[in-house]
Parts: sequence; structure tokens; C-alpha cells
Amino acid sequence: MPLTNVGRDHHAQTLIGEAVTAFNNANAHIGVGNGVTAFAKTDTDLVGASKLRKAMEATYPQRTGNVIDLRALFGTSEANFAWEEWGAFNAAAAGVMANRKVETLGTKTAAQSWQFDVTLTVNNP
Repeated sequence: MPLTNVGRDHHAQTLIGEAVTAFNNANAHIGVGNGVTAFAKTDTDLVGASKLRKAMEATYPQRTGNVIDLRALFGTSEANFAWEEWGAFNAAAAGVMANRKVETLGTKTAAQSWQFDVTLTVNNP
């Protein structure tokens, strides 16, 4: 999945030691929304009218080699709408959206809690 421009720039900043907000347990969030607009590298947030960012579960994110796993749990009172997009963020609001994926994941209701797992693989082209 391609990075957003701000996600790309964030990675470049880390390579030269610039101060950045890490995608660690204290900061990382998975966001879900109901936007269906196609991905653009210039995206900086989810585009849906309904959207919510959720912090990581304990011990996440995790890294094995070049694979990063993120996990968030959306409770019964959270994100009760059609999930049509998602992204990985380094803040509860604003911050950097590393990526955005447009895909239909279903409609969450107040009768459900959904665990959302994201696996990001950092590869050479």
C-alpha cells in the first residue's frame, strides 16, 4: 500500500534523525471512516463525514523484521457506521497519516466490538 506524501516525508525525517512523533504505543492510532473517495498521495486525513481514531492496544505496535503490526479495539459505543476507509496515524488528532486504504469492511453497530489489525510491510521497490 502506498504511503501518503506526509507519511513518506516522516520516514525521510527519521532517517536523518530529525525530531518526529513516533508511531509507538503512546502515539499510534488506527483511524476508520466512511469516506469512499479514492486514495491520493496528498491525503492528510480520512475523508468521510464519520470517522474515528483509536489508540493501540497494549504491546502494539509490534515489529518483526520489516513487518509492523498495529491493533486497536473499537468498543460498542465507537465508530458505529459503515467502515469504508482506514489509515495509520501518529496522533489522536492531526499528526501524520502514514497511509490510507479505501475498502469496504462492513457496517459496525452498537451491538458489536471490532478488533482492527493492520499489518504494514516496509519493502524495497
